[in-house]
Amino acid sequence: MKKIELPKKIPVFPLSNFIIFPKTTVPLNIFEPRYIDMINESMKSNKLIGMIQPRNLRNEQLIPKLHNIGCLGKIVSFKETEDGRYLVELKGLIRFEIIEEIKSEKKYREFEVNFQNFYQDLNEKKEELKFSDLELIFKDLKSLFEKRGFIINWKELEKQSLDETINALAMASPFSLEEKQVLLEAKNLDIRKNKIAEILSTYTHDVFNNTTLQ
Repeated sequence: MKKIELPKKIPVFPLSNFIIFPKTTVPLNIFEPRYIDMINESMKSNKLIGMIQPRNLRNEQLIPKLHNIGCLGKIVSFKETEDGRYLVELKGLIRFEIIEEIKSEKKYREFEVNFQNFYQDLNEKKEELKFSDLELIFKDLKSLFEKRGFIINWKELEKQSLDETINALAMASPFSLEEKQVLLEAKNLDIRKNKIAEILSTYTHDVFNNTTLQ
């Protein structure tokens, strides 16, 4: 996808507990009527929807406030089930920043967005980070995943490009939503790698030293 093809206005799916990163693909199970509408509209046009997290608010608001930064996804696979749900696969393309909400009669929310801080997400050029740089991070991450009962096919991951691997691990990790939002907002892969290491250091302390005497 080229910069000039990026839309200025996008439909947004605010979904808690869900973050998509550029260059990763995730499944979505759509059953709410307003989001069925949104997918229908999207399928008729550019197949693009924005995924973004609501802010973590104690009192459930009718119209939740959203984080400023989300990720634009393209529907790459679509299937309708017998009971009327949509099973779609969404591929993360580029992050966006919200400018303002657009008022409309639609049941779902639409926003004017800006992509200019994130054009590097569209680059096919591989970032110059070596797997050897990441071995220690991966080792700790692997231990954390296994302790939490997550199964990851590490051999398959190593066949992917480094940015796909880091983004996939960031997305699938058992980190908190706030931590994942921090990773999503990290300017580039190198910063994201360092943030993963920072977050991991707090987890490794908790997970591996939990037998120490208080």
